[in-house]
Amino acid sequence: MKSRIAALTTTAKGVPDRVPIVGRAVGQLVRVNLLDSATRLAAQAFLSALPALFVVAVFAPAAVRENVVSSLRDQLGIEGEAQQQVQQLMSAGHDDVAQSFGLIGALVTLLSATALSRAMQRVCERCWELPKSGTRVAAWRWLAWLAVWLVVLVCQVPVRDGFGAGAWLGLPLFMLLATALWWWTQHLLLGNRVRWYPLLPGALLAGAAMTGLGIAAQVYLPGAVSRSITKFGPYGVVFTSLSWLIVLFTAVTLAIALGRVVAEEPLVARHLEAWGKRD
Repeated sequence: MKSRIAALTTTAKGVPDRVPIVGRAVGQLVRVNLLDSATRLAAQAFLSALPALFVVAVFAPAAVRENVVSSLRDQLGIEGEAQQQVQQLMSAGHDDVAQSFGLIGALVTLLSATALSRAMQRVCERCWELPKSGTRVAAWRWLAWLAVWLVVLVCQVPVRDGFGAGAWLGLPLFMLLATALWWWTQHLLLGNRVRWYPLLPGALLAGAAMTGLGIAAQVYLPGAVSRSITKFGPYGVVFTSLSWLIVLFTAVTLAIALGRVVAEEPLVARHLEAWGKRD
C-alpha cells in the first residue's frame, strides 16, 4: 500500500513537467491567491458597489429601478421581505431620497465604490505580473469601470431574456456582453499595458462562466435563500448573497488568471499574434 501511494504521489508531481500548461496554471493560481482575491472582490462589491447601485437607481427612471430589483433577485437571490424593502427604497420620491442620502453622502458612497475597481485592478495586475499603475493614471479608469459595470448589472436581465424573445437569443447575447465587459475590463484596468488579443481568452472564459452561473443562480438561489432565512432570519439573505458573490468573483478571477496561461500557449499565441497583425 505504501509503495502504491508513493508511486501515485510521484506520478502526480510529474504531471506539471509532462504537461507544461498544467504547471503554469498551478503557478498562476498560487501567484494570484485565488480565494483571497475573490473574497476581497466580493466584500467590496457587497459593502461599497451595491450601495452605490442603490444611490444611482433611486434617482433613475422607473424602468431602471425595476431592472435593478430584477437583477438583485436573479443574481443574489434577494426576494421576499428583502425584495419588498428594496422596492420600497426604489419607489421613494426623489425629494425623500435626497434628504435620506444627502448630496455629500451620495458622492461619498459613489467614490467609496471605486474600492471594487481598485481591487479588480490589482487582480488583473497580479494575473499579468505588472506593477501598480500610478494614481493619476488609474483614477479615471476606476470611475469608468465602475460606471460601466453598474450599467451592465442593471441591463443584464432584459439582455438575458433576449429583450422579450426568450433564452434562445438572450443567452448568446449575454455571453457576448459578458465577454466584451471582461475583455474591456482587463484592457482598461491594466492601463493599455497589454494588447487586446492576449486578453481575449480570459474574457471568453469569464463570459462563459458568467453565463453559466447566471443560469445556476436562477435554479439554486431561491431555495438557498429560503433555507438560509429559515435558519438565520433576515441575516440569511446577507450570508447567502455574500457567499454567492464569492462564487461569482472566484469564477472571474479564475478565468482571467487562466486566460493568460491559455494566451501564452504557443499555438494560441501564434493565432492571436496573427489576428493582431491583420488589424
